[in-house]
Amino acid sequence: MFAFRTAALVAATLSTGLIAGVFYAYATSVMTALGQSDDRTFIDVMQKINVVIINPWFMIGFMGTVGFTVLAAALHLGKDTRTTLFWIGVALVLNMIAFGVTSGLNVPLNNQLANAGDVGRIGDLATVRSQFESSWVAWNIVRAVIHTLAFLVLMGALFVAGVQHARATATAATAVTAASDGPGFPQSPGAFSAPVATWSAPARQQFAPQSGFTSGRQ
Repeated sequence: MFAFRTAALVAATLSTGLIAGVFYAYATSVMTALGQSDDRTFIDVMQKINVVIINPWFMIGFMGTVGFTVLAAALHLGKDTRTTLFWIGVALVLNMIAFGVTSGLNVPLNNQLANAGDVGRIGDLATVRSQFESSWVAWNIVRAVIHTLAFLVLMGALFVAGVQHARATATAATAVTAASDGPGFPQSPGAFSAPVATWSAPARQQFAPQSGFTSGRQ
């Protein structure tokens, strides 16, 4: 069970970190470079990015920020993993907020840009850009920060889970050792046993009373 819980937690951490990295890259490079381009280039590139980014690799990570975190939380339900569950719960809330920012704010802006049509047929490029750029950039920074916080919390959950597992293993080992040292513990077939002294036949004859023995001189 520990292996399944750990695998789910690692998947949640990895997907969250990857998506945080994607949005971080947007904020620190892609949007910065496009911000220095003309209106036509900006709209054309963003329309193409919004199409190609909908691919299985991105969607697994994006959906996994919530899906894998929910799975990790479900597998950590129980008294022994309550501390780890708390950390996962915090990360889940953060990932859901960031997911909502993307779905409720960035995606509608992407759709708005796509609905503007082919860049060669847009009459007022500056207006289309102004209605998209500043809001999209701001919300992208927000979701990048939130996903990064969730990633850090999930890293903490992994650490706590490892500590809890190590303590549980040590406690179990101590209990087994104490039980084996206690009274009445049955010995294994190969256990040490004290040797029992036996008398050989010659020794018995040597110390047996001699027939015809009498006290005094003969």
